[in-house]
Amino acid sequence: MKNINWSDLTFGYVKTDFNVRIYYKKGKWSDLEISDSDQITMHMASTCLHYGQEAFEGLKAFKGKDGKIRIFRMRENALRLQDSCRGIVMAELPVEIFEAAVVEVVKRNLSFVPPYESGASLYIRPLLIGTSPQVGVKAGDEYLFIVFVSPVGPYFKAGFKPTPYAILRGYDRAAPLGTGTIKVGGNYAASLISGEIAHTKGYSAVLYLDAKEKKYIDECGPANFFGIKNNTYITPQSSSILPSITNKSLMILAEELGMKVERRPVPVEELATFEEAGACGTAAVISPISRVDDLDENKSYVFSKEGEPGPNSLRLYNKLRAIQYGDEEDKYAWVTVLDL
Repeated sequence: MKNINWSDLTFGYVKTDFNVRIYYKKGKWSDLEISDSDQITMHMASTCLHYGQEAFEGLKAFKGKDGKIRIFRMRENALRLQDSCRGIVMAELPVEIFEAAVVEVVKRNLSFVPPYESGASLYIRPLLIGTSPQVGVKAGDEYLFIVFVSPVGPYFKAGFKPTPYAILRGYDRAAPLGTGTIKVGGNYAASLISGEIAHTKGYSAVLYLDAKEKKYIDECGPANFFGIKNNTYITPQSSSILPSITNKSLMILAEELGMKVERRPVPVEELATFEEAGACGTAAVISPISRVDDLDENKSYVFSKEGEPGPNSLRLYNKLRAIQYGDEEDKYAWVTVLDL
């Protein structure tokens, strides 16, 4: 076990012992390589640098009360990376190679997996980048797949506490029929300026509206959005939202808990009817929203007057975390338990 103050970890990069790398050249994927360097060397004309040929994933490993290490929904991340590859014309990484790389990098960094009930987890970042030297705008034919890990604490400083979000109509995260449904860096780059503005005004993140009409809720800067009312879990549907694996899981758990689930267009005015609201994703799991301030319309939608998460959000959060840590039966086969 590393000498790390696990309870003080933020959601940031901590150098670990090893990462793994796989190269794609001449139409084939290489054998997996182990590296102890956190640096990479590439051609200055690489397609990832000039034309955005890069995609990434995020998932976590957890140490349970029983000492076993569990990786959550690894195959879903592998399949989503393939979607991203198709979206920006990169070589598709086979699911089996993805899974083998993730398992290997976790095993190589066991001492960085935070202990049970520390409030921290091991974040796993798979990254695929185009490395072909290319000046014209076209897809490359060489790629590098890397998986590195870092122990992390809560994504937001408040942890599982409600925080305020803002609507800023002057900014879009992704266009309809663009790259919003795949996990590529350009979507996040587009959100940086509005995110910085929101942070300076005291908000945790931006709640984006649809780029075409500005009538419907899309998603939060780093996560999917959900609202709860009348025992119904409601999450937006649009052609520019990344399909969150956490959100997919929460929808299944909501039904198991006796809630109705609706995935549909959500008009911004419907915020006034929600009893609870939150953002969900791998990094935060659930980040409860205390209120949404529509800064353009001078409106405020309040969900948490007491500064505490709503009861349904709390139930969903606890249930998902219990599965991730092995405290509850994994009836959906979401968890990969490492054979150590």
